Amino acid sequence: MTSLPDRPGKVICIGRNYAAHAAELNNPIPDEPLLFIKPGSCVQSLQGMRIPTDRGDVHYETELALWLDEPLDQATPEEAWAAVGGIGLALDLTLRDKQSELKNKGWPWEVAKSFNGACALGPRQALPSDLPIRFTLSLNGNTVQDGDTGLMLFSLPQLLSEMSQHFVLEKGDVILTGTPAGVGVLRVGDALNMTLNGEHYLATAVQ
Repeated sequence: MTSLPDRPGKVICIGRNYAAHAAELNNPIPDEPLLFIKPGSCVQSLQGMRIPTDRGDVHYETELALWLDEPLDQATPEEAWAAVGGIGLALDLTLRDKQSELKNKGWPWEVAKSFNGACALGPRQALPSDLPIRFTLSLNGNTVQDGDTGLMLFSLPQLLSEMSQHFVLEKGDVILTGTPAGVGVLRVGDALNMTLNGEHYLATAVQ
């Protein structure tokens, strides 16, 4: 395991890449990847992560993170997957009350997804030789999210390729690949424990 890079160039995210997560938020299942971008400046370390306490509910969304070691521009799925140099886990943090307010107004909801610290990123690990990849999040001793890339609506190579059709992915970018069901409110003092492919990944407390 290596340390967290100083800062990714940008963080490209996908919404509703697990059918069960779309269902729990009463959202339709998309027929193409739902993409949005977080600036690199919103990344914080997952270890010792902090959350805002004055902006309504903060929801956790555990996601597999991919680090790009090569740029991608209109890549095939095979080319796209070959550019991935490492994996890790991240929490895509959401100001859920703010997001709901903005959605109801028909406005963009970047403010709810791209605030300072909105991407809590863990350390990078070597890319495994086989798929699927599994990961879990336990909150205060209870497993609340259990992800399996084999259940994604859009596979990892397909997702990267699709992104690269719309905009150039650069070396150092981080891709968040969607969250499984089980998202919920995060509070100061919560104890988090994460596994990646059956092995302990990280334990921390929310500050």
